[in-house]
Amino acid sequence: MARVMDLTYPGGPKVDKLAKSGTPNIELPKTHLENLDFSFSGIKTAVINLNHNKKNLKKEDLCASFENTVTDMLIENTKKALEQTHLKKVALAGGVSANSYIREKFAQLGKDLNVDIYFPDLSLCTDNAAMIASARVL
Repeated sequence: MARVMDLTYPGGPKVDKLAKSGTPNIELPKTHLENLDFSFSGIKTAVINLNHNKKNLKKEDLCASFENTVTDMLIENTKKALEQTHLKKVALAGGVSANSYIREKFAQLGKDLNVDIYFPDLSLCTDNAAMIASARVL
């Protein structure tokens, strides 16, 4: 998404910052699969098309809408997984786990469902390789 919007690398923090000043007022598609798999291809295509074709599109609103929709998908599937497995612990990982909105919503999910949510230190959220390396050191 960040690359499509001409945001410099790394784009995640820039999307996060823009989303904070935007309004999630753009409806984006959610792919619902019967299992717990994810597909973000529909939302990615929608973002590309909106960014290229819609005049007067506020990047802040697109970022907020994207962040909101993706987080909803992550939360929905996590709830399903918790219901199916009866587990009481969730660990977030990868660069996306640095996103403040995702962290906020998962913290709320933990409170709502009485589930422990584990977040990596932000310094380890650059990519999975950094997190794997830190786990090896521990």
